[in-house]
Amino acid sequence: FVLFVVRFAIAAALMLFISHAIMRQPLPTGKRLWKQLIIYGLLNVGLYLGLFVLAMREVSAGLGTLFIATNPVFIVIISAVWGRQRIRAVTLVSFALCLAGLLLAAYPLLLDSYASLRGIGLLLLSMLTYSLGAIYFSRHEWGDLHILTINGWQTLFGGLSLLPFALWFFDASANRPDANFIGSILWLAGPVSIVAVLLWLYLLRDNPVNASAWLFLCPIIGFAIAALIVDEPLSWHTAVGVVLVLAGLLLVQR
Repeated sequence: FVLFVVRFAIAAALMLFISHAIMRQPLPTGKRLWKQLIIYGLLNVGLYLGLFVLAMREVSAGLGTLFIATNPVFIVIISAVWGRQRIRAVTLVSFALCLAGLLLAAYPLLLDSYASLRGIGLLLLSMLTYSLGAIYFSRHEWGDLHILTINGWQTLFGGLSLLPFALWFFDASANRPDANFIGSILWLAGPVSIVAVLLWLYLLRDNPVNASAWLFLCPIIGFAIAALIVDEPLSWHTAVGVVLVLAGLLLVQR
């Protein structure tokens, strides 16, 4: 929680300064826009990451990474129910390929994974709120607000919602402001909260279902990074799984 609150404070300050002070973008006007920004911040940041933090205390990292791939499935279902959007057969086939590839790639990790029922439940709730946030963003009008402005304010509101929990769970002995802490903050605030989320919002403005397919790459890239940094083994399961995921992505994007 400490990492997230500091991360979102830095990211929000940077984005809002660039948006309003440098780019001269107007402030959001009207109760409707402010309400939307607060709700989106709660769904996309507060509830999603708050639940995720609590879940990861009881679930292995491998399973946590794999659960990110449930987001596209949730988004397809929510889009069909909420937006009465017809889901094409090619989308279902591509998602089936992606899920099969992920399960195959994760199989060696799942054998040694641990998880409690409460941890899995919290993970599912976390992914559900993130998916709801994606649909909420794509289904609402944001007027002339620049995408950087939207991201800045929703990041600020989401971070503020986590502040009480950061204070409640704070443990001074577990927090050291060393190089690892600073490096993690800079990585999470810059490439993740600013660059990656801006790209995600850009994709959502077009089509949330097609955009969600790219989330299948998160676990695959996670496996590759784990192999490079912590020497987790890559097997034929990984190779075949990656091929299936890429085939599914190509199918739905075409």
